[in-house]
Amino acid sequence: MAEKVIVIGSGFGGLGAAVRLAAKGYDVEIYEKRDKPGGRGYVYEQNGFKFDGGPTVITAPFMFDDLFALAGRKREDYVKFVPLDPFYRIFNSEGRPFDYNGNPEFIHDQIAQVSPGDVEGYKRFIGTTKAIFEKGFVELADQPFLGIGDMLRVVPDLMRLQSQKTVYDYASSFIQDDFLRRVFSFHPLLVGGNPFDTTSIYAMIHYLEREWGVHYAIGGTGAIIDALVKLFEELGGKIYLNSSVAEILVNKRRTTGIRLADGQEVKADHVISNADVAWTYLNLIPSAARGLRNSDLRYQKLTRYSMSLFVIYFGTKRRYTDSKLAHHNIILGDRYEGLLDDIFHKKKLSKDFSLYLHMPTLTDPSTAPEGHEGFYVLSPVPHMDAGIDWTKQAKPYRDAIMNFLEENYLPDLQENLVAEHTIDPLHFQNTLNSYKGSAFSVEPILTQSAWFRPHNRSEDIDNLYFVGAGTHPGAGLPGVLSSSKIADDLISQS
Repeated sequence: MAEKVIVIGSGFGGLGAAVRLAAKGYDVEIYEKRDKPGGRGYVYEQNGFKFDGGPTVITAPFMFDDLFALAGRKREDYVKFVPLDPFYRIFNSEGRPFDYNGNPEFIHDQIAQVSPGDVEGYKRFIGTTKAIFEKGFVELADQPFLGIGDMLRVVPDLMRLQSQKTVYDYASSFIQDDFLRRVFSFHPLLVGGNPFDTTSIYAMIHYLEREWGVHYAIGGTGAIIDALVKLFEELGGKIYLNSSVAEILVNKRRTTGIRLADGQEVKADHVISNADVAWTYLNLIPSAARGLRNSDLRYQKLTRYSMSLFVIYFGTKRRYTDSKLAHHNIILGDRYEGLLDDIFHKKKLSKDFSLYLHMPTLTDPSTAPEGHEGFYVLSPVPHMDAGIDWTKQAKPYRDAIMNFLEENYLPDLQENLVAEHTIDPLHFQNTLNSYKGSAFSVEPILTQSAWFRPHNRSEDIDNLYFVGAGTHPGAGLPGVLSSSKIADDLISQS
């Protein structure tokens, strides 16, 4: 009889692990508290629009191909990916655009238009990020760091690659222009990190994008969720929606299964939590089963968490195809370090902001009614420790962002709005069960990376595993898919 695996949560990490194990013949069940699968990849549907709730930047598409190949299928039979060019359009505070893609000559030309002297520095920068990528992603991302020996073995490599530097410092050692330093250091924000604090290992994201491109799934990121759910069910897996887990059942050093909010108990040989790691330890594991390393002190006092997000999903009854916008847009404000200091350290809501504006209907009009345009705009904000009352602050903050977009990028925006939905740190805390309302769980600083990050297998409960943003290797689609491979390997070898 096949061993039974329960997965708590249906984000990309949970779905990835579930598909992998189901393809190997395990009896796998997913329990999801919401009415649809996806976790942060949840899809909001309103007035004929489809809004991707979370991740929109798809890199390393081969990692999705691998999931389907394990089951003897082809990913393209389930969901179609298209490459984007440019990867991003980045605007400075005056609204001047800078594009970049996978073509070195094109990037060199874009740099030369801003600061000709930085072209050679960029070439050296991209050359060094290849070595970081080879070590940090290719070699280590899908390897578990369960013992201190695993960490000690890689310390010489990490020192050689200058991982003690921050991403911003690393980029700045090659590039002199202030705007270009921002362009080539913003990537940690995509995984919940401050470029002025995050280890330079994350400079590899830029190289990873150059290596495999940035892609979009036709139908939106939610189409990947649908494809993975379909594959999982074809493999005999079961997914239970509206099924909130109240407790992970523990007997001595082993979990025996879960108890649902309605009191039902479900037995299992292994449990994988795709829920937030801190939330799992503080709310789902009985206090008697938490060891010193995973005590309340660690998660409540000693761990640093990523920022949160304020996101507006909106649709318009007119197209903006003649605007200066691309599919992925990053709109940088006047301040960079000061704004990030407010968000990550001072934990205060600034009057200014930098934005990520997603415009998927440029590539895929099917996500909106005919003749309409779909967007989401995201602003990093402090997590719940800031004490901001979002029941009062959400409306004025929303108005400031929408007025800015209308004045600078989307003329007559608000008179053309026909759909709108907003989420803020309260959503991350209360709906997604993310501790402190952080959007990316544990912050990716050096002392919270690899062995220092919450492990993929619990140190206290031998058959409890973790996938998702809060465990090794971290947030972002390549990171959470790597965590699902680690969980699969650990269970298969147990």
